[in-house]
Amino acid sequence: MDILNWIGNRHQPAARGAWLENIEPATGKVYGRIPRSGAEDVAAAVAAAQAAFPAWSAMHVDQRSACIERLADAVRRNFELLVEAESRDNGKPVQVARHVDIPRAEKNLRFFATAVQHFVTESHVTAGATHIHYVHRKPLGVVGVISPWNLPLYLFTWKLAPALAMGNCVVAKPSEVTPASAYLLSQWIEEAGFPPGVFNIVHGLGAEAGEAIVQHPDIKAISFTGGTATGTHIARAVAGTQKKICLELGGKNPGILFADCDFDRALQTTLQSAFANQGQICLCASRILIEDALYERFRDALVAKVRTWEVGDPSLPGTRLGAVSSRAHQEKILSYIQLARELGGTILCGGHAAVPAGDRCAEGFFVAPTIIEGLDPLCAVNQEEIFGPVITLQRFKGEAEALELANATEYGLACTIWTENLGKAHRMAAG
Repeated sequence: MDILNWIGNRHQPAARGAWLENIEPATGKVYGRIPRSGAEDVAAAVAAAQAAFPAWSAMHVDQRSACIERLADAVRRNFELLVEAESRDNGKPVQVARHVDIPRAEKNLRFFATAVQHFVTESHVTAGATHIHYVHRKPLGVVGVISPWNLPLYLFTWKLAPALAMGNCVVAKPSEVTPASAYLLSQWIEEAGFPPGVFNIVHGLGAEAGEAIVQHPDIKAISFTGGTATGTHIARAVAGTQKKICLELGGKNPGILFADCDFDRALQTTLQSAFANQGQICLCASRILIEDALYERFRDALVAKVRTWEVGDPSLPGTRLGAVSSRAHQEKILSYIQLARELGGTILCGGHAAVPAGDRCAEGFFVAPTIIEGLDPLCAVNQEEIFGPVITLQRFKGEAEALELANATEYGLACTIWTENLGKAHRMAAG
């Protein structure tokens, strides 16, 4: 598969003719090429978007909505093609792409296509009713979208759909690790009725194409999902430019389990929230905090379940755990597991690279689901985002200690609380 940029409703390679290899994580083999785009390609996309903006922003909202709905129709028509492409490109099990990624991508498009038709703004009446102040929201112009590799089309559409619906023109860069579904989407943009230049897709490296989007003076807003270090760099880069930014970054999320929880539901959901998509979701619970009275029972049940899980070829319908996104990411995950050993942690299960049955995936990037206990709450394994199928267990004696452990990290993205006591749940959530 030779992936191409989409600029001004035309597919084209990078201006300099450079390419990147596209590697299938499950096999470790190259199966295509990606344009290694740079500032010239981004400039061409911005120019096309600027030319399209006056007409697109002035277009009746029903017409813009109809374009987005037709794009959603194309996603539905090509559902199985997208499922297969997402699984192959990312390494996720095909059943995850079928039940999560591609359905949600369609829903994102449809939600914003209809939401924009019911847009509500605010007005404020002064004392004495002598004046009315009202808010008039207008499109910004050309906006930049930079999306991650873990939920490729899901998060790509979540960003671009509201931008397009509100009358902005988009220059979007999907992750260079998982570009296939965005490329497929580009094949249906023109037939969906988008005028040339409204929706542009530029492929390439974050430090090159992504940086060019961030730095371009005519891009009025940046929406980025990805690593915290990159998000911090973007925030610094646009400081003083008055560009709007929307950043959704890393997490080191606690799952807090009290002894009075619904045990079976807590167990099942913790398994899902820890290891879904090979743990490569920013909302995954990676630090499981368990009350003393429940600790041994819950730990043993969790480990027993995970020991029955095996990584498998993500293209097979019965696979629960697929490959991680790349060799570099596999090595990063394994380095944290090794660090846990060096710090005195106990590997209760997993803890190694894994190879699925059969020859096809013998060189793929797989990590066995791993559970670790006995680590200091402030060690790197408990503080830094691993973003893989690795969780740690910690015990606590009461609400105060649970809160202290939960908050003992620089991240504050998400938390789950398991208790049947409503008052306790509210206290913990507030804390």
